[in-house]
Amino acid sequence: MTVDSLNVALLAGAAVLIVAVVAVRVSLRLGLPSLVLYLLIGVALGESGIGIQFSDPELARSFAYAALIVILAEGGLTTQWDEVRPVFGIGLSLATVGVVVSTAVVAVVAHYALGLHWLPAILLGAIFAPTDAAAVFSTLRRLPLKRRLSGALEAESGLNDAPAIVLVTILSVSHGSGDGFVLIGLTVVYELIGGAVLGYVVGRVGAAILRRTALPASGLYPLVVLTLTVLAYGVAAYAHMSGFAAVYIAALVLGNSHLPHRAATRSFVEGLAWLAQIGLFVMLGLLASPSDMPGAFVAAVVAGAVLTFVARPISVWAATAPFLMSVREKVFLSWAGLRGAVPVVFATIPLAEGVDRADWLFAVVFIVSILYTLIQAPTLPWLAGRLGMVPAFATRDADVESAPLERLDADLIHVRVPPGSKLHGVEVNELRVPPGVGIALIVRGDTSMVPGPRTKLQQGDEILIVAPRALRRATESRLRAVGRRGRLAGWFGERGQAEPDDD
Repeated sequence: MTVDSLNVALLAGAAVLIVAVVAVRVSLRLGLPSLVLYLLIGVALGESGIGIQFSDPELARSFAYAALIVILAEGGLTTQWDEVRPVFGIGLSLATVGVVVSTAVVAVVAHYALGLHWLPAILLGAIFAPTDAAAVFSTLRRLPLKRRLSGALEAESGLNDAPAIVLVTILSVSHGSGDGFVLIGLTVVYELIGGAVLGYVVGRVGAAILRRTALPASGLYPLVVLTLTVLAYGVAAYAHMSGFAAVYIAALVLGNSHLPHRAATRSFVEGLAWLAQIGLFVMLGLLASPSDMPGAFVAAVVAGAVLTFVARPISVWAATAPFLMSVREKVFLSWAGLRGAVPVVFATIPLAEGVDRADWLFAVVFIVSILYTLIQAPTLPWLAGRLGMVPAFATRDADVESAPLERLDADLIHVRVPPGSKLHGVEVNELRVPPGVGIALIVRGDTSMVPGPRTKLQQGDEILIVAPRALRRATESRLRAVGRRGRLAGWFGERGQAEPDDD
């Protein structure tokens, strides 16, 4: 690459990135995952649009894997274990039993209704089985769902990539000539368990080292944390284990450890994950050939309908059978299984391996991912309200971040009072933070003040609180409780008696 070609590439990349960032605002207003717009941007730039030629599925697969590592790392680092832990079993069951059942249902229908041979039929089912972590995180974290449901969906989307990608890879590499489903099943189990254990070990060891190591610059901590998740992937992949399971578990452990500069780490990884999503989905749009779409459209509509209205509900009912869940919760879980662009990523595997009819499979998956995401994502808030999946106190949490004060072994907690928070109107003394915690400063507009006991908080305030590290979690929990319940938080607690199934 010459300097001139590099200049052109940087100019084009910067322009695409700016358009993609603007598209985030559009997607928020429409209630859609931004990935749909990114895919369409890629199509517009491709062979049937501006004319950029990109037809290298092997390179696409490599880039897609790298992007998924960052996306899963961000998902694990930003997931609160306290909220996921009570429903982790449900998420794990959806990510394993649900994947198997969904794959089987779609494969049977594809074989008998669409006339596919068993290999492409099973491949189609396995490609469609996982939900999209990026779509789920971006959609559900804006929706005030009960924590039982949001935690289960986040755990599922973080874990189900691993079994699906192992299954798709084995089928694509073997071209259906393997030693049978028993050996494939044992391989999947080995890779998942091995990857999860290795990710846990890397996360625990990495967290212990970071807590005992004083790095010379705060900006190094986010780099080291992200590098540890990549290390987990690399070691697991080298050992023929599931690298994606290792990434998510390592990130989950690191994100819930008491590490220095957690807020900076989270912001850094979130920004990098956005960049990875934009690059990934634009690239997949470039790889798509619109000329292949008409011949795959009818099959895509049928396969998407089977996946959405038959396979997903059956897999949810089968996976949640051992757990106490209401019919309404199962209905919402069935509809909230957003596929997004992850199936498109997985469709590059048979394409790169030269599987028969892989081009057609890719076109089917691409159409289903866009069409049914456009149908499902905007209706989730309405369905959640109709099914009663939104808590009775559906106010927004205060945005809480912590920065370490190393010498004092304390944290500086930064609280924003967002619109709709019941922190509005509460007096400082009514916060009742733990003894030893100090409300240091309130920033209101362009002014700041040292609050007194009777100072009332207002919407838009930014509050700086100094808390000993041992009291940080209790302080944040108390602030969130008041943000949800207002002055009655002392009576209801953070869960609240009005919603006993919230966790």
